[in-house]
Amino acid sequence: MKLQKFNIKSLFLVLFFLILSIPNSNAMMIIDKVVAYIDDTAITLSELNEEYAKLHSKNQKITKRDTLDALINRILLIKEAKRIKIESFSDDELINQYLELKIKSRLFINENEVTDFYNKNIERFRNQEYLLIKEEIEKYLLEKQFNEILQKHLEGLRENSNIKILIEDEL
Repeated sequence: MKLQKFNIKSLFLVLFFLILSIPNSNAMMIIDKVVAYIDDTAITLSELNEEYAKLHSKNQKITKRDTLDALINRILLIKEAKRIKIESFSDDELINQYLELKIKSRLFINENEVTDFYNKNIERFRNQEYLLIKEEIEKYLLEKQFNEILQKHLEGLRENSNIKILIEDEL
């Protein structure tokens, strides 16, 4: 028996028809581009685009780079929470528990900071009495302190992680 030689075009046609003969549910192949690695975790282009669409619909100033940074921060916080054995039903809850333990538990604003802020910004409060806006000032100062500590914490997590962004020029 003689074997026939297949050329590349024939082989391609045979493979093409084989793929077409497979039912649609099994033939679907999704190809996605990896845009960043954080240690052993990848962020794909579809994940980035999906998150960007959500964030951009809420805030038009959000860029894809901002979105990628947010995804990286999220992964870092989840990994760190799992490393210290925090368990939860969802990633959002896991992050909240971690932030409560590592950041919020360290927050403290004393009375002098509140009165000092009030006195330095009195024109901003349009002569409102201190006691009426004291709580609002405390909230503001706590939030500001939280954001500063969180930013430093994330910088530390980033320094101790292997982060590789693959599409820098596309952001």
